[in-house]
Amino acid sequence: MQRAYSSDVAFSPAVKAVQARKGSRATYARMEEGGSWETRITPDLAGFIADQRSLFLATASADGQPYVQHRGGPPGFLRVLDEHTLALADFTGNRQYISVGNLQENPRAQLFLIDYLNRRRVKIWGEARVVEDDSALLASLMPDNYRAKPSQVIVFSVTAWDSNCPQHIPRRYEEEDVKAMLAARDRRIAELEAQINVA
Repeated sequence: MQRAYSSDVAFSPAVKAVQARKGSRATYARMEEGGSWETRITPDLAGFIADQRSLFLATASADGQPYVQHRGGPPGFLRVLDEHTLALADFTGNRQYISVGNLQENPRAQLFLIDYLNRRRVKIWGEARVVEDDSALLASLMPDNYRAKPSQVIVFSVTAWDSNCPQHIPRRYEEEDVKAMLAARDRRIAELEAQINVA
């Protein structure tokens, strides 16, 4: 389907009609005329992706039934292959294969990435496919020293992406960040106690 703007991947005629009725269409029309959403993976987006430990993959069956699946791993488990392509090793899980089945009949998909610490979320629209027979690609995507069994690769072709505002995103910290902050606090307390004892 030919699109006038990259944001048309999400802003269907029905969405635009709701935007018009609720008063936000003019703002988004200006955004579209100003260049709309990015269609390539910029250095900023690549850096954001490299830090992520978690993502949500949205797919839908041929008849439109949606499904959202969590995927996770160490930072860098989602890789940038080029400015239009992402990929990840798909680790063995509960073996329901809902996302895999959906992608066989409907390649349209979305990735949702959220950084709770910095309160940033990124939505990436595109098409995804499952690669089951490329051991070299699978090995290249497997994170170092990560104890998980890879079963296949998911390759994601980017159509467009958008970064949302931080409103309503709760700030959360990774376990190792909390441990580091507590260790720094404990060191400072020990220093102060030592000073008191000397005095």
